[in-house]
Amino acid sequence: MTPIQTFLGATMLAGATLLAGCGNDPQDSSAAPEAQTAQAPAADMPPMTATATLKTADGKDAGTVTATEREDGIAIAVSATAMSAGEHGIHVHMTGKCEGPKFESAGGHWNPTGAKHGLSNPQGQHHGDMPNLTVASDGTGKLDYVIREAQIGEMMDADGAALVIHAKVDDQMTDPSGDSGDRMACGVFTRG
Repeated sequence: MTPIQTFLGATMLAGATLLAGCGNDPQDSSAAPEAQTAQAPAADMPPMTATATLKTADGKDAGTVTATEREDGIAIAVSATAMSAGEHGIHVHMTGKCEGPKFESAGGHWNPTGAKHGLSNPQGQHHGDMPNLTVASDGTGKLDYVIREAQIGEMMDADGAALVIHAKVDDQMTDPSGDSGDRMACGVFTRG
């Protein structure tokens, strides 16, 4: 072999080795670990959340609400205090404003699909509809519910969202509010 042939052979071998090390093949599992890490999804990112502090019309604390985004929707966790005992309608309302005394500033129920009201309504339900909140004799109540096929980014649109607790039980059928009566407590969601 001539010196030129030896030189060319070594150059071609070095070039092939260099190209193999570049990881140009997206299926190549031998690519540098740093490159693989940069392309991996951020599985360790905390879920998106929003919280609300519930207040009565006279400004007294009435509990807290946490909304947590999950793969199947938005998990709503309500912890109510200082409420009258019994069953109360509870809904996510479409506007993030809670001006007393009637909280009408919160608008209607969050209903992006134009459905009818109620978990039992064959033409329902609003995204903001939930089961009734049961309040014990000590004035406390808890509710955990998942709003299916919904995202916090949709709920928290340009004018925000609020959670409202009503004075009466929601019949889960009557449009638009389940005949659930006056709005007793309201809280504006803010992103966590």
